[in-house]
Amino acid sequence: MTRREVEYTWRVREIMARRHLFLAKDIAPLLHERGITLTTNAIWRIVKDDPERISLKLLVALADALEVSIDDLVTFTAHDAKTIRTKRAAGDGLPDLRDYRPIRARIIVDDDDA
Repeated sequence: MTRREVEYTWRVREIMARRHLFLAKDIAPLLHERGITLTTNAIWRIVKDDPERISLKLLVALADALEVSIDDLVTFTAHDAKTIRTKRAAGDGLPDLRDYRPIRARIIVDDDDA
């Protein structure tokens, strides 16, 4: 079984902008109506950054407040880990270093210098 890497895109800012909600304080009352009480700073961190961890209750409240599904808030893709590493290591147009073998160095003592 190959290991998979999962990448996700947090799209809350984009969805908020579509609803003309540009500040974290604009979404605070919507979350409060759904039983989520957070400071404006905490909401700003959730909106600004891709969260590593988020409670399911907050995720569902965000989806309901913005009138979207959870699939709209978070989109993801999964790839084989080996494929991703190979692409990152090789780059575009770079030679594959595995095709080259090192050449043994020879040291020659010059008698004229002695």
